[in-house]
Amino acid sequence: MTLLLMAAGSGSRYGKLKQFDDLGPKNEFLMEFGIYDALKNGFDHIVAITKKENVEFLKDHLSSRLPKNVKLDVLAQEISDLPEGVTFTGERAKPWGTAHAVWTARNVINGPFAIINADDYYGKNAFESAASFIRNNGSKETFGLIAYVLKNTLSEHGSVSRGVCKSANGKLTSIHEHTKIEAQDNVIIDTDSDTEFTGQELVSMNFWVCQPSIFPFITNYLKDFIGNKDNIAKGEIYLPFAIKEMIIQNLIDVDVIPSASQWFGVTYASDKEIAVSELQRMTDDNGYTSPLWNND
Repeated sequence: MTLLLMAAGSGSRYGKLKQFDDLGPKNEFLMEFGIYDALKNGFDHIVAITKKENVEFLKDHLSSRLPKNVKLDVLAQEISDLPEGVTFTGERAKPWGTAHAVWTARNVINGPFAIINADDYYGKNAFESAASFIRNNGSKETFGLIAYVLKNTLSEHGSVSRGVCKSANGKLTSIHEHTKIEAQDNVIIDTDSDTEFTGQELVSMNFWVCQPSIFPFITNYLKDFIGNKDNIAKGEIYLPFAIKEMIIQNLIDVDVIPSASQWFGVTYASDKEIAVSELQRMTDDNGYTSPLWNND
């Protein structure tokens, strides 16, 4: 089973490359705990998507730690990596978005795979649920979403962006992106749209289980997207939007899998203290070995 980590972000609100910050008790990256939990549940192929200038660093870092039986691919998300025959003119600084980051792995993944953000902690049970879904899912048209309770995914240090999910009979029907959700005076609100929430809503934290059929879909998605010149300078294609479009076109359905796991992330620099404390606590409680990797 394959785990794909998205580690190409710039960390603009965090102040540096948060995916490479030393948060663990022995200076482990946050992504290493997700990899560790995945391996414990039978994953044996790790694919990391990062910036070109970080490929060799991340490859050296992970290859020196992971068990030798684990396959590792570290790939660069590059603006120039586009479907055959697709070109664009004009200036562009940022990559094409998270859907394009996933598409970067099209040549190294040929079976069902899980996707996570490298700068989030998802919890052991989440990987157990993902592995069980992959093993028991008999349909190549069925994807999975490991979903979290909104109130458990907020930051004490500022607003967050969350994809709020709606479902029917356990199947995802829609995801609506709210970009400025925060708790204010016992109310959870998206200050951009003035939408209030109970806090019990299920949200996507970008922990997906996908089938390889997503790759040709994103190929066509990219062609249409870049064909619109208004998207060239700053537009991005986000993974949830691509999956939503696949649902609309009746190409797939998505099982919503509620997670009982703890989640935390490092959106802001102030979130680091919480992350360091939680990783230390879980290690002290024998949830993780320390150091995390011992391959001697």
